[in-house]
Amino acid sequence: MVTVEKALELYGPPVYVRKEIVHNKHVVTTLQKRGAIFVDETQEVPEGATVIFSAHGVAPVVHDEARARSLKTIDATCPLVTKVHREAVRFADEEYDILLIGHEGHEEVVGTAGEAPDHVTLVDGPDDVANVTVRDPAKVVWLSQTTLSVDETMETVSRLREKFPLLQDPPSDDICYATQNRQLAVKQMAPDTDLMIVVGSRNSSNSVRLVEVALEHGARAGHLVDYADEIDPGWLEGVGTVGVTSGASVPEVLVRDVLAFLAARGYEDVQSVVAAEESVLFSLPHELNRDLKAKSGIEATKLRYDMGSLH
Repeated sequence: MVTVEKALELYGPPVYVRKEIVHNKHVVTTLQKRGAIFVDETQEVPEGATVIFSAHGVAPVVHDEARARSLKTIDATCPLVTKVHREAVRFADEEYDILLIGHEGHEEVVGTAGEAPDHVTLVDGPDDVANVTVRDPAKVVWLSQTTLSVDETMETVSRLREKFPLLQDPPSDDICYATQNRQLAVKQMAPDTDLMIVVGSRNSSNSVRLVEVALEHGARAGHLVDYADEIDPGWLEGVGTVGVTSGASVPEVLVRDVLAFLAARGYEDVQSVVAAEESVLFSLPHELNRDLKAKSGIEATKLRYDMGSLH
């Protein structure tokens, strides 16, 4: 979100964004009001315009399409997704079959598979393992979409390893730390929760997974909402304890709105559940950083000139 905001400030509207910058309705709507235009394909962006690639990443062919249209590109791919892309390229160069665990059609999966299409096989959950074939069972590795359920991913890996005993693990964990931390907190909350409310959008994979994790670990009911006013008061009938969490890209104000909604209906005692402290900060895309620094330099020079003209 910050990347698009900074781009709008620096270049002025419109700024085009390929796909949703993150899968959150509130974020997308807010940015549209400020002048961002979201498109599905690169061909929809006028030649020479500025386009931002979403946090979910894109395949190399998308970069090629952008160059062909002389677009100014800002790559806002999440660094964790970029890591998976690099792993895919490296293992493909070493002639491995790559088993990519993820959901078919998800933008992140499309982008990762596009890095090495001849080497990647999608595995869409544990039940899909039976359909998987590889060229050489001695040279096979698994990678994953970063926003999956940790438990389901590990179950898929377990089944894959039964079929391919020499299956290699990725060099480091692929699942996003923010996704893992939220799932861990939900697991802690769920056994004592009558109702779990997850703040997030329905096209957000990690938000949908949080509802599933809550129900799998003991929550009596669970619902996904974008806004507090989507909560059905009927859900609260007979409910003693409500758990509240949010997807990884949800603005905090939306969570506060849900807490206020619940407080107004008698759920005023709030206890925080912290699974892990998150202190990781990602920098802006280098293209945007470069232009911001260049603008700062120009403004500093102009300021010196203006100050000098006063004497």
